[in-house]
Amino acid sequence: MYYSSWRGVVGVIKATGRPGSLEEFIRLLPEGIGVIPSFLGIKAGTENEFIDVLEVMKEKIAELAKMKVDLIHPEAAPVFMLRGYKGEEEIVRGYEGKYGIPIFTSGMSQVEALRALGVKRIVGVTYFKGEINQKYAHYFSEAGFEVLGMEGISSFSEIKKVSYQEVYALTKKQYLQHKDAQGIYMHGSAWPGLEFIQILEQDLNIPVVHPIPARVWATQKRLYVRQPVKGYG
Repeated sequence: MYYSSWRGVVGVIKATGRPGSLEEFIRLLPEGIGVIPSFLGIKAGTENEFIDVLEVMKEKIAELAKMKVDLIHPEAAPVFMLRGYKGEEEIVRGYEGKYGIPIFTSGMSQVEALRALGVKRIVGVTYFKGEINQKYAHYFSEAGFEVLGMEGISSFSEIKKVSYQEVYALTKKQYLQHKDAQGIYMHGSAWPGLEFIQILEQDLNIPVVHPIPARVWATQKRLYVRQPVKGYG
């Protein structure tokens, strides 16, 4: 353990090398938590690519385990979500049993966050198009939520060209089509900035669960750190 990481070290496995989400995650973490990043090198963000990259994910987890990190967080939510909630759980338990290190995925952290908030009915927004969104919806249905809608509002390759004001507007539009929702699920870490989250929560009066704040919360919980960060959902 390095002196600068006196509260623990988390190894994260990013889908891509795109800047933004890693920096935001580190910025929101309390002082004393170290981060070791690794990258899968996902390019197109297709369903087949997410399925096939699981073998690379296994290698990255093994590398981080050899470094003796305190916690491993494989991101790239579709890699696990496309296998279903129960399928993901089985895979993660296998990793934990093999390496003896706590592991959580993006899907797991957001499921836990929604449950902690008492949310049962959700509407989701993603930056994917087509049938893959129904598979994300199935993941949350399998986890016990009522999914009122799961819509793509951009694309994997184009999301960084969308402003946070546009994300706010499109997410609000989705919610207004499903006003019975008790919470908003945001899929993916590449959304532009975090500024719109608190504004959405204030305007719509329901919680918004974005993967980066959920990641920070889940990391603190597993490292037995309690230093809440306000203003990001």
